[in-house]
Amino acid sequence: MSARKKRIFGMIMTYNCGAFLEKTLRLLPRELFDTIIVADDGSTDNTVEVAKRLSIPAFSHPHGGYGGNLKFGLQKAVAMGADGVIEIHGDGQFASSIPEAIQKLGQGYDLVLGNRFYKLLQPLKDRMSLIRYFGNLTLSLLGRIVLWIRPTDLFTGFRAYSRQLVESVDFSRGSEDYFYSFEIIALSRYANLKICQVPARCFYNQAHTSISLWKGFLEIGQTPFTLFLYVLARAGIRLGLFASRKETGKIGNRL
Repeated sequence: MSARKKRIFGMIMTYNCGAFLEKTLRLLPRELFDTIIVADDGSTDNTVEVAKRLSIPAFSHPHGGYGGNLKFGLQKAVAMGADGVIEIHGDGQFASSIPEAIQKLGQGYDLVLGNRFYKLLQPLKDRMSLIRYFGNLTLSLLGRIVLWIRPTDLFTGFRAYSRQLVESVDFSRGSEDYFYSFEIIALSRYANLKICQVPARCFYNQAHTSISLWKGFLEIGQTPFTLFLYVLARAGIRLGLFASRKETGKIGNRL
């Protein structure tokens, strides 16, 4: 990739986001992208029509959930020639994190995570609820310890992905719903890909598409189970999410 500039795609993830889409595009630093596409999870509103009116290529598939839409969108972007993909939620949050994430992709990182806790109390100032605040910190700490990675916010809504990640991670397994946002981190770590973080903010007093709290409660059980499978996979016992993966080498240095 050193011989040419990397092609960076913006991938707007949508599900019934027709009311947000035009505002989202206005917030984006469009000059930083080679292409912007919409990955639509079978919206039943006018999301696809709005995208067409705004001259943004929109690719839709039957509704399945966040995980299915992420896999679909990443594979579509790479097939179109993307070297790096910035995940953009249909509500337009996290736009300020995009320039630094693109820089990280240019430096060779494969997975860039937004960090809402870059200042410990910032999420509370941005009106994150206490239960969401402490839940994110607790589960992220557990994930950091087991995966042995530095990023402190493992349930963030802002991410960027390299072509190498898309070509290395097995998309045939894992959740089709929101929990895939954590599973893809575990899969990336298992593949010894380079992971980093950039500051990110989410304004919870504005319209946003964060998951509901009841889905967040499910992560209390799903996160430790995924980490248990990760530990087994590192020991050579590949089950569930890691069943079809092959070892890619020794555990690398702390990222």
